[in-house]
Amino acid sequence: MSKSRSQPITQPLKQPLQQRSRMTVQAIMEAAIHIFDEYGYAAGTTSRIASRAGVSIGSLYQYFLSKDAILTALAEQHLAEGLALAIRMLETLRSSQQSLPATLNDIVDHMLALHEHNPGLHRLLYEEGLLPADLRQTARQAEQFLIAEVARCLSLRSDVAAHADRQMQAYFVVHTIEHFTHRLVIDQATAEFQLRGKEELVGMLQRYLQV
Repeated sequence: MSKSRSQPITQPLKQPLQQRSRMTVQAIMEAAIHIFDEYGYAAGTTSRIASRAGVSIGSLYQYFLSKDAILTALAEQHLAEGLALAIRMLETLRSSQQSLPATLNDIVDHMLALHEHNPGLHRLLYEEGLLPADLRQTARQAEQFLIAEVARCLSLRSDVAAHADRQMQAYFVVHTIEHFTHRLVIDQATAEFQLRGKEELVGMLQRYLQV
């Protein structure tokens, strides 16, 4: 199939409107995760992705001009899922009647579950620096939104100690959770180590917020 040079290589060629097309696109994206994890990004060719997905290379090129476009779609999906989860967790932090440790435990559990879904994708996007530039800007904007909202949520909870700079406090909370839940998954820790790590993270956040 001829590939027009005028089209951005990171954008899907065709939008999947029907259920069957959406299933094909999802199969390609899931196959790409496994191929990139198994062979690395450089050797993770579209031919290997199509074969793993059970589609022809022509079918793959109907939706994605290149593996870069597939990676971009995966990154967009991951960022959207992460933001949706974060918004739900903000509501938990703001309105939960649970104790602070129980609330923090729920938030960390959900973040671990999100990262465990595709640890190989996380390594590609963050450790290998393959998150597309425009999506890095999107991620930064989402991060700024979350920090502002966490600051507001913390100020509303009676079980969180007063702090002279809620924005700075929220900055450390957001980045601490993001960093250590990533590390516990990307490092492929044992289930026992991950449980101990989660308990340590929750305890650390509790001590920080209740000093």
